[in-house]
Amino acid sequence: MLFLMIILVLAVIILISNVKIVPQAHAYIIERFGGYNATWSVGLHIKVPFVDRIASKVSLKEHVVDFPPQPVITKDNVTMQIDTVVYYQITDPKLFTYGVERPMMAIENLTATTLRNIIGDLELDETLTSRDTVNTKMRAILDEATDPWGIKINRVELKNIMPPKEIQDAMERQMKAERERRESILRAEGEKKSAILLAEGEKESAILRAEAKKQAAIREAEGEAEAIVTVKTAVAEGIRRINEANPTEQYLTIKALESFEKAADGKATKIIVPSEIQGLAGLVTSIKEIAKDK
Repeated sequence: MLFLMIILVLAVIILISNVKIVPQAHAYIIERFGGYNATWSVGLHIKVPFVDRIASKVSLKEHVVDFPPQPVITKDNVTMQIDTVVYYQITDPKLFTYGVERPMMAIENLTATTLRNIIGDLELDETLTSRDTVNTKMRAILDEATDPWGIKINRVELKNIMPPKEIQDAMERQMKAERERRESILRAEGEKKSAILLAEGEKESAILRAEAKKQAAIREAEGEAEAIVTVKTAVAEGIRRINEANPTEQYLTIKALESFEKAADGKATKIIVPSEIQGLAGLVTSIKEIAKDK
């Protein structure tokens, strides 16, 4: 009876120990008698005791591996160090397990040789400005090469491109010269725009001054014209009133004398007096002398 209990307990222990749960995003490779038998996906599984064994546990998540810098030579014989980052995912656990020995070392070596081949066809300047092109080419080549291993290459990134020290110094000097050139151009453009704006301001100011003088002259001429019109109107009105009052001949003669008197005050050297006014002028002189004697 005790023997049966011991056997039963051992059977339960063996059964429990062979019950396996595969977690999410994982797969187990099962071998039976040393050969591939099955691939367990997520869930509960029971392994045949002493017959089956778990050959490998594969993670189906996306992996990121950062490879150390690799020396590469450009088309113009410049040696530089480039390190790459590869994003990959296992799509077939069976091929990954049996396809290649030490897959990570295989991917690293394949990445290094592919990078040397691509950079060898580019010059230094092209290498520094063609990261996207290099990344795309490397991803396509690596993905095709790793497909028999059950690995899919999602992305390849050039993390750092490190030229030799003397090349870096030359590039820095070139960048500094370029910045100084751009600064000079911007300064010259600023001075040019400033001079243009100043000239335009002076031009507009001169136009405004000329326009102001023009308006002042027009207003002055209009004022003088209005004054002349006013004077002429007043003279005409005076003549009209005189005509309406029926002035005597003596009154008109006296007004004529007043006009000649004003003319004599000017710079004229000769004045011609009409004959009909001369007699009246003598009469006026006599009247003035009589008034003095009194």
